[in-house]
Amino acid sequence: MAVKEFALPDLGEGLTESEIVEWHVAVGDMVTLNQPIAEVETAKAIVSLPSPVAGKITALHAEPGATVMVGARIVTFELEAVAGEPADTKAPDANAPDTKAPDATAASSAPERNSVLVGYGPAVETGKRPTRKPRAAQAASEQSAAPAAAVDSAAAEPATPSTPAEARTKTTPPVRKLALDLGVDLTQVPGTGPEGVITREDVTQAAAEGSPDSGTAGKAASTGSAQRQGAAGGRPREQRTPIKSVRKATAAAMVSSAFTAPHVTEFLTVDVTRTLELVARLKAGGNPASMLAVVAKALCIGVARNPSVNSRWDANANEIVEFGYVNLGIAVATPRGLMVPNLKDADAMTLAELTEAIGTIARDARASKATPASLNGGTISITNVGVFGIDAGTPILNPGEAAILATGAVRKMPWEHHGEVALRDVMTLSLSFDHRLVDGEQGARFLTDVGAILNDPGTVLSMV
Repeated sequence: MAVKEFALPDLGEGLTESEIVEWHVAVGDMVTLNQPIAEVETAKAIVSLPSPVAGKITALHAEPGATVMVGARIVTFELEAVAGEPADTKAPDANAPDTKAPDATAASSAPERNSVLVGYGPAVETGKRPTRKPRAAQAASEQSAAPAAAVDSAAAEPATPSTPAEARTKTTPPVRKLALDLGVDLTQVPGTGPEGVITREDVTQAAAEGSPDSGTAGKAASTGSAQRQGAAGGRPREQRTPIKSVRKATAAAMVSSAFTAPHVTEFLTVDVTRTLELVARLKAGGNPASMLAVVAKALCIGVARNPSVNSRWDANANEIVEFGYVNLGIAVATPRGLMVPNLKDADAMTLAELTEAIGTIARDARASKATPASLNGGTISITNVGVFGIDAGTPILNPGEAAILATGAVRKMPWEHHGEVALRDVMTLSLSFDHRLVDGEQGARFLTDVGAILNDPGTVLSMV
């Protein structure tokens, strides 16, 4: 029998580590080539990890929630040795090209909810997860070479989730995360959901009452979990959350950006009444439109007139790279933290296309479906702080970008209109830019161009 050890590959863009979110297999399971075996979370997205071989799982080397470095082994397979060929016991090269990978079209059509790992091909739709063997059968197969007929017979018996690895299949990744934070041992929590699935309510109830593993409700949890010290009203007095994945990457990127690029922020308050009226008319006529999409369109037009805001400082080459296209980043608040997926060639999109594309990337980001490709390659960004009721701010640049535009809340305010004071819809724009790339005048011209379009969308006719 040949043994194959599978190491965590580089999932793209030079990432050095990933977190195991969920295993779809257990020790003793038989898997096929490209069958999804796990979900892993990088600093950018949740990726479905397919099996590189067909064979039997003999060991899983990382628990869900564990952070694993690229190149570290995570799975050991046992596969039939081919006559005349030596057994391959090496971990696969994470950076080696796969000559058997299908084309991009085939990969994009895979019906998985997350992106498939590049280089392994589309996930195989099996319709159901493989049947797991009971622990007794696993132990027998691991300790001695039991006859194949005995193993097959044991596999036909119903599995009993009597171990932590098996019990984890009775809940979901968010519930496991909650249990980890609250210091609750899921193997000691009875599930009240369908077929015994452990729900959030089961975990919170166990934490409040004190699970068999954690003792009383006031017992402090281990490092990385919530520390409950005389909690009042159900809230812990102190809670600790590990810094990892999206939060860790965002923090590193923001610190690097803030202390590398000299930020300057300019503000402009604009009467956007006409733009709101335009959006309302378009919607009434059945045309997709949104205020954010109009801002995006105005930004793209402003970039064409002021290209310095759509550039990058290349310190290695000692060059300023000015882009002839706009990959527009849209900042999205997600349960995993701030993410900025970008719309490729947004400057070539119509207003309707921008409206639909913005909605799609925002939904994908919140559902953890954003791909590494959509989170890289941005050239300029928009952050809509107005959705939270904020009037203005000083946004930090996305690393590698020259500018970011923040849109504030739209408010009814007394405003000068045709020589008189009237109640108008007013919004504040905040533009932060890299002063190495953009002079104050250039930033001001770009901001006033965007503001002019939002004040009177007809102004576009004199700009393009």
